[in-house]
Amino acid sequence: MKAIFVAGTDTDAGKSVVTGLLARYISATGKRVVTQKWVQTGLEAFPEDIDTHLALMGKKRSDYAGYLDSIAPYAFRFPASPHLASRCEKSRIRIDRIKKGFDNLTGHFDFVIVEGTGGLLVPLNERTLSIDLVKELRLPVLLVAANRLGCVNHTLLSIEALKVRNIKIMGVIFNNISDRTDERILEDNPGIVKKFSGVKMLGILPYTDNMTELYKKFSHPGKEIIAGS
Repeated sequence: MKAIFVAGTDTDAGKSVVTGLLARYISATGKRVVTQKWVQTGLEAFPEDIDTHLALMGKKRSDYAGYLDSIAPYAFRFPASPHLASRCEKSRIRIDRIKKGFDNLTGHFDFVIVEGTGGLLVPLNERTLSIDLVKELRLPVLLVAANRLGCVNHTLLSIEALKVRNIKIMGVIFNNISDRTDERILEDNPGIVKKFSGVKMLGILPYTDNMTELYKKFSHPGKEIIAGS
């Protein structure tokens, strides 16, 4: 496997951090790794999610000179679903442009990690959902769940959508996005999702601003992801 898709149960689930941590982990094994964000919305310039990946990897944009257009094919100012954000700028997202960038990266790097936009059923344009392109490119999926009240429903629905389309699920990482959620909920969510889905639970990432500590916590799921590839 040369590529993986990092999907979120919804917006702000923690996809960017998990993508960056995974890229850093794989880079440490000696592989040439690059991340990609098909569409970023709600910004004026270069995708901030890619900058997050780079920061966690200890890299700079200059390290990927010549590939930036492939890494970030589309960026729009309006913070909305890709189909609407592009429409507001009188533009349309072309799937062949995204695929061309993806092919360029897979041809020059050992491993490509694609971070999704929002959830799996987010429309890229009026004809294509994000999950449709994931299936077309035959990408296995690492699902990131925002670990909080309500995430069981979002996570099981996302898993069901992937299973219906016969898309390989690498596993689920639960990301604690707040320190205000009851510990009983945070600890129970992975178990109940596994019980009903049968999908591998890769662990829980703690709520912290300490990226060094977070990377240490990520090492175990990182090993399992690589082993499952």
